[in-house]
Amino acid sequence: MEVSRYISRTKATVRDTARVFGVSKSTVHKDVTERLPKLNRDLATRVKKVLDTNKAERHLRGGEATRRKYLDDGQPVEPQEVTFAK
Repeated sequence: MEVSRYISRTKATVRDTARVFGVSKSTVHKDVTERLPKLNRDLATRVKKVLDTNKAERHLRGGEATRRKYLDDGQPVEPQEVTFAK
């Protein structure tokens, strides 16, 4: 329940939540998607909404993580303009 309330309150990702509570991502996911609905349907609905939002936005966070990974001497790398052939 504490993990679920944390996700609902902070809008944290499963990965971030797992890190905070010292458990695996699989444990967090199983707890909030399978066990929580049996204990508290209202909280489960709120958490599901957060998880759905995070899933929809994960491609944005992934791009940011990759950008940070390839920083040059700690300086942010400016995004390059992408053009597609027609």
